Amino acid sequence: MQPGYGELIRDPGAKRGRPPCPGLPAVVAGRRRQGLRMQEGAGNGNCRPRLIVLWCMTTPSPEPPLPWPHCGHGAAPDDPVGCRGTQVLGSTACLAHLADTDRDAYLAGLHPGADVDHRGTSFTAQLLNELLGALRDPGTGQPHLGVARFESATFEGDAGFGPATFKGNAWFQSATFKDVARFESATFEGVARFESATFEGDARFQSATFKSVAEFESATFEGDAGFQSATFKSVAQFGSVTFKGVAWFESATFKGNALFRSVTFKDVAWFESATFKDDARFQSATFEDAALFESATFKGNAWFESATFKGNAWFQSATFEGYALFGSATFKGDAWFESATFKGNAWFGSVTFEGNAWFDSATFKSLVDLEPFVCAGRVSLAGAVFGGPMTLSCVARRVECRRTRWMSTAELRLRYATVDFAHAVFEYPLTIAREADPFLLANGQELDERAVAAGTDAAVRVVSLRGVDAAHLVLADVDLTRCVFTGAVHLDQLRLEGTCTFAQAPARRPRRWGRFTQRRTLADEQHWRARQPGADPGWDVAVLGTGSVTPTQLAPVYRALRKGFEDAKNEPGAADFYYGEMEMRRRDRTGTTRAERGLLHGYWLLSGYGLRAVRALGWLAVAMAATIVLLMGLGLPKDDPPQEATGKVPAGGGTVTFKIDKDDPQNPTGARFTGERFDKALNVTLNSVVFRSSGQDLTTTGTYVEMASRVTEPVLLGLALLAVRNRVKR
Repeated sequence: MQPGYGELIRDPGAKRGRPPCPGLPAVVAGRRRQGLRMQEGAGNGNCRPRLIVLWCMTTPSPEPPLPWPHCGHGAAPDDPVGCRGTQVLGSTACLAHLADTDRDAYLAGLHPGADVDHRGTSFTAQLLNELLGALRDPGTGQPHLGVARFESATFEGDAGFGPATFKGNAWFQSATFKDVARFESATFEGVARFESATFEGDARFQSATFKSVAEFESATFEGDAGFQSATFKSVAQFGSVTFKGVAWFESATFKGNALFRSVTFKDVAWFESATFKDDARFQSATFEDAALFESATFKGNAWFESATFKGNAWFQSATFEGYALFGSATFKGDAWFESATFKGNAWFGSVTFEGNAWFDSATFKSLVDLEPFVCAGRVSLAGAVFGGPMTLSCVARRVECRRTRWMSTAELRLRYATVDFAHAVFEYPLTIAREADPFLLANGQELDERAVAAGTDAAVRVVSLRGVDAAHLVLADVDLTRCVFTGAVHLDQLRLEGTCTFAQAPARRPRRWGRFTQRRTLADEQHWRARQPGADPGWDVAVLGTGSVTPTQLAPVYRALRKGFEDAKNEPGAADFYYGEMEMRRRDRTGTTRAERGLLHGYWLLSGYGLRAVRALGWLAVAMAATIVLLMGLGLPKDDPPQEATGKVPAGGGTVTFKIDKDDPQNPTGARFTGERFDKALNVTLNSVVFRSSGQDLTTTGTYVEMASRVTEPVLLGLALLAVRNRVKR
């Protein structure tokens, strides 16, 4: 071989300026004169080592010898090996290049169950049929082969092995099937080895039976691969296989481990109704089109860690009896797990759903670990049943938990999500909480939230608790602005932790004078008010599906929430819900009598149900001003009447008895609104506020005014004090 590009040759030649040492190829001599780069190395002595980098073309290395005696037919300078087919025993040619008489003699010597060795041989469809015909069992009419060696063989036409039986090992490593490969109903009783085989046409293994190990590692299926109803009784090894066409494994049965690590499915992968009785390993597999595992049964562990599903992934009605491990998998389309059954632990940590994740009506009978993962669409758990402890930590746009049932403790820690919890059922404590900071992965890195977090805050919004028994429910740091509470029970036992926000009443009333009282309201009330004729803008309009409610239904909801706050010793927090309860009672025309509504209307008007101190104080100021005006105008007499003492002295002396009397106060005349009269009226009014008598002489009208003020003004003062107490009480 001549020296090539970058090849180093050690020259034991002389120092700089001396000729190269003897023994170097002549091609080395004079390299500097030929313009080639040379690099010296260090050394000692008269003939120190020198590394010479020679930049010239390399003659290709000869092909390594074949591990079997080959035919060599058609050898030429450009192909010195020639035909690579193994020599037929007793001949120097392969089966394809035997003379007709020799071939006939060889085939005639075969019998059903005979071993055949045709490595590297090129088969036409006719030649293969002749070989299989010689091996055909007269009883069954099907070919029976012993040990079959077809490594590196090439099948030019249809390879019609059909329902052949391979009694020994079947060796097809590196074989090439240029047309259809037919192994329908074939039986492989020994090891079936198809490693690195290439199927350029369709590969048909429907109903084939592999009684020992089936090795397809690194094989390439350029057409469709049909393994429908095939049975693998031992290990099925498909690692690093490439399926360029549709991969059909419908109703296939894998009794040993099914190893599909790093497999690439470029078209649809059909595993519907397949049965995996041992572990199914799809780690790092890539599904570039739809992956269909509907009604599949995984009796062992199902490993899909780091798998990539570029199309939709269908696992409807699949059964996972062992662990279901989807850690770090990526679903670029929708993932469908509807009605799936997980009997073992299910783990979806670090999964990325770029579409929707549907777990509707799925059943989880053991521990479920759904943390943390990202879903750019919605996570639907509608109708799902969780029989064991469940942890859900995810970043998602929407989480649907309608009619979901939890039979053990559960914790939902979310970011960015809108949660629908309508008619959910849980028998043990369940927490829905907003995670303040990004989730951390096991390696300490933050979970990538970019698929969801674009321009939005990380708030968690609960939109419905309709039909929920809230006795065991804990909500922490969630947004309840649009949450529908009507139909929920045991709301008085609902625990609200952290900062839970509710909808606010509109700030202004643009169509009429005044403003709404600022308070926390339920979305149910907002929807009801928005539907009323002539409703002021600002109330939140109900979206489709939220239903309609009436004040009769809303009053108990407010009452239960108010009681819950009071039981938690949060009186100020309970105040707004008490206000809402009273508002609904005042607006209720079916469950509240007219007289009661009148009383409630007055209570609202005077003091905002004992919760608006400013309103009560305003009415107190109005009442006091009216009292002062009435007293100055009509209640205070013109002048204070003088007292007169009259008595009679007995004739013979003795005790004198005096009778003190004074005239009735006279109605005022002349100037009535003077400073002196104002002082007297103010004194009477202030004493009335604290329910005391001033002792001031009053006219008959003034007496009645004072009586009225001594009733109304202390009440208004008491309402103002009550409102202050309700806002500051702990």
